[in-house]
Formats: sequence, C-alpha cells, structure tokens
Amino acid sequence: MRLHGSCATLGDDAVLLLGPSGIGKSDLLLRLIDRGFVLVGDDQLELEAGRIKGVSPLIGMIELRGIGLFRADHRDSARLRLVVRLGAAKDRLPAPGNDAEFGVPLIALDPCAASATVRIHWALDAACGRRMQHCGAFAA
Repeated sequence: MRLHGSCATLGDDAVLLLGPSGIGKSDLLLRLIDRGFVLVGDDQLELEAGRIKGVSPLIGMIELRGIGLFRADHRDSARLRLVVRLGAAKDRLPAPGNDAEFGVPLIALDPCAASATVRIHWALDAACGRRMQHCGAFAA
C-alpha cells in the first residue's frame, strides 16, 4: 500500500507521521532524526506485510520546506509500530486504541509542541513494551 507521510525508526521500530500537507510532518521528522531516530522515508512511503519503506526516487531524501531536498542516513525498511496523526491532540488521557487502517497503536499530537519528539519517543517505547504507562494510550 502506498501512502503519503513521513517515517523514522529506532532500531527496527518505525513511527509513521500522518497529516495534511503543510502540517509539519517533515519538520517533525527532522527533529526526530536530530533526537537519534533514523530516516525511513519522507513524503512517499510503501507499507507491505507490516514493514514500511521509502519509495524511489525519494529513498534517503528529506525535504526541508523553504530550503530544499537533502540526502540523509536512512534505513531501507522497518516494522511499523506506531502511527502519529498530526493535528490538535483531542484527549488529555486517551483510551488505548489501534489505528483502524494499520492495526498498530495510534496517538494524536500537535507537531509544533516543543515536547513532540519526546512524546513520540516515549509513546514508541510504550508501544514496544520498553516503557510502562499507568493510564492513557498504552495502559493495559
């Protein structure tokens, strides 16, 4: 399945950033990379059998709006573990749930929040069982 979004990974655990054009997917992706994540793909992605990858000719490329395209270190593919829908977060303590389209945990996040990258990192760790949560999107 081909989709429009941005994706970064820690190890083999990928985070898919989704939202309308211009909301800040690539900007948030850049901040995740600066935090130690690795690029999987920006703008055009392919999902097959739970693994996500960039699409040629954009493999290894990231767009910095207003500056241009840059080549970056990247990973060929990774296992999709978390979907982040960008926009206003709706619930302060959301109930656990999976994205209906992708079947993996889902969070909603304001991409402009100063803590957005930290929240994604902690959410990914919770989705993968590396961090325990007492209540909210990943509480059992």
